[in-house]
Amino acid sequence: MTAVSRIWGNGWIQAAVAVVALVVAATLFWWRGPEWGSVVDAFRFVIWSWIVLAFLLNVISTCCRAYSWRLTIGQALPDEHQPKVVHVFSAFGVGLLANAVVPGRLGELARVATLRRHLPDAPAGTSATLVGTVFAHRLFDLVPASLLVVWVLLTAEVPHWAVVSITIAAAVGFTLFTVAWLGAKRSARPVVSEGLGSIRQLVIMGRQGLSVLKAPVPLAGAVLLQCCGWALQLLAVYVTMLAFGIDAPLPAAGLVLVLMNIATIVPLWPGNIGLVQAAVALPLLNYGVPYATGFAFGLALQAIEIACGVGLGLVAIAREGISFAVLKRMREDDDSSENALEGVAEMLEELGETEHEAARESAAVPR
Repeated sequence: MTAVSRIWGNGWIQAAVAVVALVVAATLFWWRGPEWGSVVDAFRFVIWSWIVLAFLLNVISTCCRAYSWRLTIGQALPDEHQPKVVHVFSAFGVGLLANAVVPGRLGELARVATLRRHLPDAPAGTSATLVGTVFAHRLFDLVPASLLVVWVLLTAEVPHWAVVSITIAAAVGFTLFTVAWLGAKRSARPVVSEGLGSIRQLVIMGRQGLSVLKAPVPLAGAVLLQCCGWALQLLAVYVTMLAFGIDAPLPAAGLVLVLMNIATIVPLWPGNIGLVQAAVALPLLNYGVPYATGFAFGLALQAIEIACGVGLGLVAIAREGISFAVLKRMREDDDSSENALEGVAEMLEELGETEHEAARESAAVPR
């Protein structure tokens, strides 16, 4: 356990951080909060059929992203240990729910642990490889996000403060993708490499999870599915605009989508509620949208996204036979590869995984 983990594990430290987060949130509401009466009025004129359509578009978008992860996994694991598509979708749904209800966005570990249960005969090192596929899959968002950013900067009315935020986020994303591409390992060897130290083995397995970055056809398919997912989400934002009677062009919806994603990169408090709505409402002022209407629109967008993740997640945990309490018991984890796999091993134990392969994986991690 690192010094950071020990400090963060202190209950007083966690309480202090929670208080600071609440103060920041309250200050934000006071500083940029709308007239709540006007927000309520905005909901009275909503066309709910458009909201339903936006929800369905989000569901289809999620399915595209889940199958993109399936293509990524297909390049990282041997043919004899390929998971079924339904298991991948189910694990992805569990991850969505975990991100919605557990602090720290641990949904990525939750989906790895859930999928690992369906691969009892896979050799040691599989969890590390799956963690690598999750990282690669997250990187694929950078392609459609970059295209969206360029389109928005060229066509939308972007405030100066938003230009700075978008530029910084794009630069960081490009750097991460470049590092991952250079570190990707395309290998036909078995999942486990004998004679290696545990830390080195974890690094190799994680790099193997990035194998799709060196496979042009599966890479193109995975990226295309991610692009489709983003395009559907863009349409969902635009449809929600129509529901609130917001007369703004499609580039305005693109600007909203970009700023929403930037506002949720770092979870300062649950859902970053308030910050997300401010990030949505402020740029819409340039399109003549009242702040209260833009704030209500931001609330609806976040509610649709949460409803999609929670709804699909509940279906997934019902299918997997996982109790909601298991997700609530997941502990926060730091960013090291070793501790990430410790988290997967602990979750496998919580989920009732007793296969000897899973035990060997957890034993291989330095404590």
